[in-house]
Amino acid sequence: MSERYDCTDPANRTLGIDSAAAAVRRGEVVVLPTDTVYGIGCDAFDGNAVADVLAAKGRGRDMPPPVLIPTARTAQGLATQVPDYAQRLMERFWPGPLTLVLKSHTSLHWDLGETNGTVALRVPANEIALELLGEIGPMAVTSANTTGDPAARTVEDAVEMLGDAVSVYLDGGPASDGEASTIIDCTGEAPVTLRLGALAQEVIDAALEPDPDPDHDAQTDDETPDAQTDDEQTDDEQTDDEQTDADAVDETDAPSAAVPADAPEPVAEPATMGEWRDVSDVSEPTRRTDDPAPTP
Repeated sequence: MSERYDCTDPANRTLGIDSAAAAVRRGEVVVLPTDTVYGIGCDAFDGNAVADVLAAKGRGRDMPPPVLIPTARTAQGLATQVPDYAQRLMERFWPGPLTLVLKSHTSLHWDLGETNGTVALRVPANEIALELLGEIGPMAVTSANTTGDPAARTVEDAVEMLGDAVSVYLDGGPASDGEASTIIDCTGEAPVTLRLGALAQEVIDAALEPDPDPDHDAQTDDETPDAQTDDEQTDDEQTDDEQTDADAVDETDAPSAAVPADAPEPVAEPATMGEWRDVSDVSEPTRRTDDPAPTP
């Protein structure tokens, strides 16, 4: 018999999270709210529990579940060769509805399915989920629905589809928008959108644009007054030189030319940023044989 806790009630929230954490430690499956849709999950390092999650959804190992983590720092222990643009996306959108597919550490002892050496990571922006992740650590979590059905927006939706395959249901109220996370493949030199979701492509593109170079702007502003000062100084020196030349003419009758003003050095042009692949033409969610399963 499944347990269900109303986590919108502060008194039940702690009890529910404790019960869910205990169930996960026993190798069981739980349903939890996230900032996108409800998720069904387990300990990411328990291969049998991961298999139970996939079985509850009616899904095979060819669609491995993503992994929810409590903080971006946790990704350092799970992923390797993380590119700079992926770090930028983490800083901009985590916690939030963005899943990043990264190269997995080969030393990790887990079995998420046929991942092809990758792992899909996300930090959810949901307090209940984050509290549970803080207790358990990384959890394999995918959308709480049976394959082919809409993702659960309420705990009632999840109960109807998953029933007693789940030990503990945490009710956090209706999902805010019910839209799944956007998935970005970060295993190559440039980001590739695998699925558009809560974050639009133009939002992703804007986050990856280079920041203005404040050092260059400040240098340009500083150089302009200096150049004017140099010109003024040159004019003063020229006047002194002309007076010296006049004195020399009285003594030698030999004319002398004034020293010309030095031209200010040209301001350096800003460095050109390298281009990254434009994937803004992605209008429909795309799937590949090695894509991760849809993630909440």
